[in-house]
Amino acid sequence: MTMARSKLVDPKVTRYYHCISRCVRQAFLCGKDFEHRKQWIEDRLELLAGCFALSVCGFSVMDNHLHVLVRLDPNDLTQWSDEDVIRNWIKVYPPKTPKGEEVEINKAWIDDQLLDENKVAIMRERLGSLGWFMKALKEPLARMANQEDECRGAFWEGRYKSIAILDEEALLTTCAYVDLNPVAAGIATAPETSTHTSVRQRVRHVRSKGRMEDLKAATCSASVASSIADDLELDHWLCPLEDRSRHGADREGMLESFSLGSYLLLVDYTSRLCRLGKARISSEVASLLDRLGSSEEIWRQRIERLFAAGSRLSGSFFAGSKERLREVAARRRVHHIDNLAACKAV
Repeated sequence: MTMARSKLVDPKVTRYYHCISRCVRQAFLCGKDFEHRKQWIEDRLELLAGCFALSVCGFSVMDNHLHVLVRLDPNDLTQWSDEDVIRNWIKVYPPKTPKGEEVEINKAWIDDQLLDENKVAIMRERLGSLGWFMKALKEPLARMANQEDECRGAFWEGRYKSIAILDEEALLTTCAYVDLNPVAAGIATAPETSTHTSVRQRVRHVRSKGRMEDLKAATCSASVASSIADDLELDHWLCPLEDRSRHGADREGMLESFSLGSYLLLVDYTSRLCRLGKARISSEVASLLDRLGSSEEIWRQRIERLFAAGSRLSGSFFAGSKERLREVAARRRVHHIDNLAACKAV
């Protein structure tokens, strides 16, 4: 049964959510002859990541559906001034006159908006909302596509699916699953050739900084990855994989002591599972899984079950730990909650 979004999205339970939105009728509206629309979505994600009080942690744009992994950052809302809120809002929704002309933004216009405290409060609340983020992502793109096709009607299915990611192991599994969707679908042969994915974005960013040699060295050994590549992602629009906030970094990342180099090692291993159905696990990857409290067998089973389910994943919660599932069930005052796609929790 469909769960009310207000009951599912709760930053006190988890800040991480995997959102999936499908094109109507599963039509390939971003596929052949429409590949450019994938770049529209990617560009829109980058814009919204700088305006909403959330971080985009991963994404993949497929021919007929979209995956986005986000983290809610409610503390950002409390740090923004009212003027910050207005300026972020108008980047998302540029104001226009009744005739459809763009409004000239100047200090006088901003000051006038600041007088309406209730309006500013509503903007602030919406800029922290997962629902409004998805609305701001999907609606403009639907209008652009309909204008291009010279048609009217729905582009996306009405309701997007959101899955609460409850612990670090589930978070990392979701990251890999999202990034490897094109590989599993046969669209790409390797993670680095998967266009319109977060893993490709991360690697392109490192290349643009002229630091591919540092990244290659980091992917050769997880033990040196953090020290070599600790600052590779701090200035990128995607949320950094490694959380170095305790070491003085200005931005919060996703996982402590888990660098981009370590992630690429794991994704490369997992991509071989997707392509070949088997892969030889290195001591470095085995060490990464052990650090997460997982194993080669558990990781393989979860990945296989997720990809077997495809874009229609069943379940609203995902955890690697039975204890975490029990904690959330107790908080929701239910007997139990099922793990995503019947994935085994340990």
